[in-house]
Amino acid sequence: MNAIDLLKADHERVKAILAQLSESTSRGIKKRTDLLAKLEMEISIHTRLEEEILYPAYKQAGGKEQAEMYYEAKEEHRTVDSLVLPDLKNTDPSTPEFAGRVKVVKELLEHHIEEEETEMFPQAKKLLGKATLESLGEQMEAMKAQYKKEMSSSSLAA
Repeated sequence: MNAIDLLKADHERVKAILAQLSESTSRGIKKRTDLLAKLEMEISIHTRLEEEILYPAYKQAGGKEQAEMYYEAKEEHRTVDSLVLPDLKNTDPSTPEFAGRVKVVKELLEHHIEEEETEMFPQAKKLLGKATLESLGEQMEAMKAQYKKEMSSSSLAA
C-alpha cells in the first residue's frame, strides 16, 4: 500500500471514531472512555508515521512552500498531542465540558486532515513519485505493526 493510501485509511478511522465520540451522550461514560483510548492510539501511531516517514521525505523533496507546510502540520500535531488530547483525557466523560472538548478536537483534526488530503498529499504524490510512495508505505506498515505490538504489550503490563 502506498504511503498516502495508508494515511488516508488512518484518517477515515479517526473520523469514524470522532463521529462516534461526538454522537455519544454523557450517560455513555464507558463508551466515551473506550473511544477516547482508541482515538489516542490511532492518533499517536499516525502522527509518528507522518513525522518519521512522510513529512521528512516531503520536506526534503520540496522547497520553501513544502517546508512551511511541514512545520504547520507538525505544529498542528503538537497542539493535539500535547494540549488538546491530554485535556480531553483529564475531563470527566459525563460532563458538558467533555462534549465541548470533543467538538474542538474533532474540528482541529478535520481541518488538519482536510489540509493534508487537499494540499500536502497531492504535492507529495508529484514530488515523491509512485515508487517512493510505495517504499514509504512499506516502511509505514512495518512501523505501524511494531508500534501496535509495543502499545498492546505496554497496556498489558500497566
